[in-house]
Amino acid sequence: MRKKPLDELYFVWLYSQVGSVEEEDRSRTYWALAKKLYCREFVWIVPNDDNRAEDGRDLRKEFLDIRNIRADRDWLRLGCSILELLIALSQRLSFEGDGESRDWFWFLIKNLGLKKFSDDKDLDEIAVDNILDRFVWRNYEPNGEGGLFPLKRPMGDQRRVEIWYQMSSYLLEED
Repeated sequence: MRKKPLDELYFVWLYSQVGSVEEEDRSRTYWALAKKLYCREFVWIVPNDDNRAEDGRDLRKEFLDIRNIRADRDWLRLGCSILELLIALSQRLSFEGDGESRDWFWFLIKNLGLKKFSDDKDLDEIAVDNILDRFVWRNYEPNGEGGLFPLKRPMGDQRRVEIWYQMSSYLLEED
């Protein structure tokens, strides 16, 4: 029996954190989008967003511990993917704001404008790349619209605010 490569096992594990790996209805699966998010590195340009990237990379250690797998250090040091970032952030949201992390993940996907990219249609890679560029390079609206956390009453330009404080402001607004 052939062993699956580590990246493939890890990607399926990541997807299982936010979606059903057994789901067959392609209008309810997002494998192609998830793969795109997994292949795209999160680049932080606002101070302290590197902490969110570290949260994402910590998912690798969790995966290795659960599966009792040893991996070389180079794999652990690779940059954080956007998929890892969003999953780790959804776990933080679950802790800070209650709710299931899976639901928070799809909330973030919806806010970014990615929810329409299910597997029942061909992935519009250019549109997804444009959305991811807008997110990563902070080209969304000053109130956070087009980013992860659109605010009704922002205290400042959200393009210059670290993700943690954007999240905190969003949760406070929702109370």
